Amino acid sequence: MTDHASTHPIDPSVPPSGPGCVECTQTGSWWLHLRRCAACGHIGCCDDSLNTHATKHAEATGHPIIRSYEPGEDWFWDYRRQAFVGGPTLAPPLSHPEDQGVPGPVQRVPHDWERQLQQRG
Repeated sequence: MTDHASTHPIDPSVPPSGPGCVECTQTGSWWLHLRRCAACGHIGCCDDSLNTHATKHAEATGHPIIRSYEPGEDWFWDYRRQAFVGGPTLAPPLSHPEDQGVPGPVQRVPHDWERQLQQRG
């Protein structure tokens, strides 16, 4: 069986998987910013987050293109080219809820979240 996303890295008809990072939500973690897989709608946390689930998803699935899932941002990134690329309008919603907060979700963000991000690098 051929993976449709490997030959067509953007599927504008697929809705996002939810309002937050799939893996962080499952484990009770938190994120800085969110990214949406343009092929399957998986929501993962960005590379500036502790867990970098968006990049891990791209590596595991071969889905090369993400779109920002932040309010007011509409850029796409291609991991293969390591470059911004153009893309179509995706199925809504186009971002996490504006009241969700950054970082988020607010009830799980530790008071020393900035220190934690600085220490990981």
